[in-house]
Amino acid sequence: MSLTPNATAGQDRPELEKAIQEIAGSDWAGVQLRVNDQRGEWVGSAGVAELGQSAEPPTDGRFRIGSTTKTFTATLVLQLVAEGRIGLDGPVADHLPEFGLDRRITVRMLLQHTSGLFSFTGEYYDDGTTAPGIPWQGQEWVDNMFHTYRPEELVRLALSKPARFEPGTDWSYSNTNYVLARLLVEKVSGRPFAEEMQRRILGPLGLSGTVVPDASPEIPEPHAHAYYTYQAAGQWKTVDVTRTNASWISAAGDMISTTRDLHTFFSALMSGKLLPAPLLAEMRTPHPKFGYGLGLFVQETDCGGTVYSHNGGFWGWAALMYSTPDGGTTLTASLTTGDARLDFAQAGEAFAKVQQRLVNEVFCGGRAEPAQPTG
Repeated sequence: MSLTPNATAGQDRPELEKAIQEIAGSDWAGVQLRVNDQRGEWVGSAGVAELGQSAEPPTDGRFRIGSTTKTFTATLVLQLVAEGRIGLDGPVADHLPEFGLDRRITVRMLLQHTSGLFSFTGEYYDDGTTAPGIPWQGQEWVDNMFHTYRPEELVRLALSKPARFEPGTDWSYSNTNYVLARLLVEKVSGRPFAEEMQRRILGPLGLSGTVVPDASPEIPEPHAHAYYTYQAAGQWKTVDVTRTNASWISAAGDMISTTRDLHTFFSALMSGKLLPAPLLAEMRTPHPKFGYGLGLFVQETDCGGTVYSHNGGFWGWAALMYSTPDGGTTLTASLTTGDARLDFAQAGEAFAKVQQRLVNEVFCGGRAEPAQPTG
């Protein structure tokens, strides 16, 4: 494994070089990082783009961004709110009557995860019990990697399960909310979700590296490879999951992007270029239980600042997207897993360590440990 950072920017940032070297030397096959701040732009990568090869991940590489997609989806919904075509506190059922949704569920509740709707990817309850949804791990997921799910199918599966709580009474992260948000956009705009995303956000911002793939398993070049290591019949297996049909997660996590495009998007959003000020303020107002606004997390750092973020990932991939309130400092990154033998909890812990390290370096100058990031 090569651990020499492929730094393409013209400035020396040894603390960032060291961080990505150490990340790529731990549980991750490769990492690419982009930092934009008052010192300019720094871009680097470390590790390998493909197991068994020596080439580093391309610093302009595309990657699957997982739940970072939710910030794009929420922004699109809020643009329709800004135009008066959707009411933020109006019933979702008014636009999507075919699902028989509880009329107390509002658009705001979808974006903030307070609807109470069961997540079609399964639920983990406080008492340690679980309720399964669609296959999303292990051999069953691998066997279904190219299966196409339609968003209506995911919603109906979720609605066949008991709600977690009465609408608006609690908070629980549910991918179902964002699939409904996709259907809402399509119903109100009269266009496919990918087309409306291109028309309103990707095109105007020039995000040429960003894709809404729907059911296509392809990821445009250049890109690193992603791997899923899991146990089946008592044996460890590692599978290349670079090509995969992400329709199982839909607008809750299916998009492909680059660190440059994530920087451009999040900086534009935070600096007020995509939403009117009142709606941006709504978006950045966190729910008290888990610090989640409307499609993004609000995180206080121990060094006295606030950052906004939405990280994401699923097997093989992880994405980071952070910004200061003015959009002036951003951190965007992609991680790919190799053949590390980590279960779901261990993978989450490894990701949290990376987030903590990088946020500390970029937003606290390495001086203080930030509050535990979430994503």
